[in-house]
Amino acid sequence: MSDARADPELPRGVALAWGVAVNPQRGPKRELSIERIVEAAIEIADAEGLAAVSMSRVAASLGFTTMSLYRYVTSKDDLILLMQEGALTPPVPDDTIERTWRDGITAWMLAMRGAYRAHPWLVDIPISGAPITPNSLLMVDWFLREVRELPLSDGEKMSALLLVTSYARATSAQERDLGAAAAAASDPADVTGANYFEALAELVTPERFPYLSPLLAGGGYVAAPGTAPDESDDDFVFGLARILDGIEHHVDRVGADAPPPERPAPLPPQVELPRDPKVREAAKARREAEKALREAQKREREAIKRAVEREQHAREKAERAK
Repeated sequence: MSDARADPELPRGVALAWGVAVNPQRGPKRELSIERIVEAAIEIADAEGLAAVSMSRVAASLGFTTMSLYRYVTSKDDLILLMQEGALTPPVPDDTIERTWRDGITAWMLAMRGAYRAHPWLVDIPISGAPITPNSLLMVDWFLREVRELPLSDGEKMSALLLVTSYARATSAQERDLGAAAAAASDPADVTGANYFEALAELVTPERFPYLSPLLAGGGYVAAPGTAPDESDDDFVFGLARILDGIEHHVDRVGADAPPPERPAPLPPQVELPRDPKVREAAKARREAEKALREAQKREREAIKRAVEREQHAREKAERAK
């Protein structure tokens, strides 16, 4: 029996992702379904890229007409949204797992990167708005779980999410593009730059490139001939560690600047505060004193920090003078 409910106030593709869209009233044989359509489209994209996906191509791969697909998925945009949803299945860890927030974000990032590696075409889908599909929101929920203990505002947590998401997407796109270039090149050394090492070493002179030339000469920019390409994730790991360092620095600063919690001593039982001007004045003086104390504590922390930095600078200067 068909579902007679009206679609909720969601775009058609999003409602399909949530499973709350109205089922098609008529259609071809029962073996055709939204799930089969999405799976077929993902298979085409995995093999040939997102540009190869079309309604007619998916229909042909399933042995149906293009119009048959439109009874289930009303547009190619909706199909791509459902493909993205199907390709991004977050491996949310069990609630019993205990780890630091850094380890938690790292696990989240590796899951995102794993999805991009399994389905490289994901980076070709334009970002059109905030995530509102089930699996994308599960990824948001998982990230918020990993940072739940940090003294950050809701807005700061979402900003951190945007930062790491952008990093995962950008590095995955770069990795995909370089891999495609290497596969298409007649000589992979053209992509690594090894074939151009000697020519660049002559052109990149200290006079013209005073900071780049030593790095090039030392092999830190272009791989020297005969050097095996580095297939490790060192660059990704380095960048992620620096992002986490930045978040940690901000967390420490927020924690240092946060005023200590106010815990006024409870009044004795059954004692009513007198309505007296002197009582109000005393309470006001107390609040001002507490504020002054917090400001003094903040200045003390800043003075200690500057003193530590000066001492560190002095030690470094003494080391350089040796």
